[in-house]
Amino acid sequence: MDSEIKNEDLTSVEETKTENKKEKKKKRNIEPRTIHLKKSEGTASVYEWVHSLVFAVAIVVILLTFFVRLVDVSGTSMLQTLQNNDKVIVSNLLYTPKTGDIVVVSKGAKYAEPIIKRVIATEGQTLSIDFDKESVVVDGVELKEDYIQGHTHKEDGEIPAVIPKGKVFVLGDNRGVSMDSRSKTIGLIDVKDIIGKADLVVFPFKDFKVLTNPYS
Repeated sequence: MDSEIKNEDLTSVEETKTENKKEKKKKRNIEPRTIHLKKSEGTASVYEWVHSLVFAVAIVVILLTFFVRLVDVSGTSMLQTLQNNDKVIVSNLLYTPKTGDIVVVSKGAKYAEPIIKRVIATEGQTLSIDFDKESVVVDGVELKEDYIQGHTHKEDGEIPAVIPKGKVFVLGDNRGVSMDSRSKTIGLIDVKDIIGKADLVVFPFKDFKVLTNPYS
């Protein structure tokens, strides 16, 4: 009798152990809870600020590489409009030269260094300069040149009656000292040699200004 009771107890214990193992196995098979961590408002703001800054810097780099340049003015040939050592922003995006624009040119006829001058006449326009009266006439209209300094004297170059295709005629605002299209050294400028149009003086800060076209 005692033996039967002991056997039943052992069987009960084994069954209990088996059930406990099954329960533990079920618990191990339960899918763990997924916890989603939310970014704090401060972290999100910093991320957005950094992202915007990186994007802005990338845009500036692209613009400076392909569409605009920062150019130093050297010399006094564009006084009083531009001073020596001024820094100007030059753009070339879809640019077509117009009378009155200030442009940076990579070279002249016999001049290998960049120069900055004002466009006076473009291809197909008629041009005449009266050096006695110091008047410049384009397409039959005398230009009102309030921006010039010094005297418009004659140089060793020829003044074409009509500007040839693909060329422009340029003069410096400081006519008394400027070497420009009046001289054989510079001559007519090939449009392909125009780096771009000067739009802004950005340095020194006290001289900051927009370079507008007086004839537009």
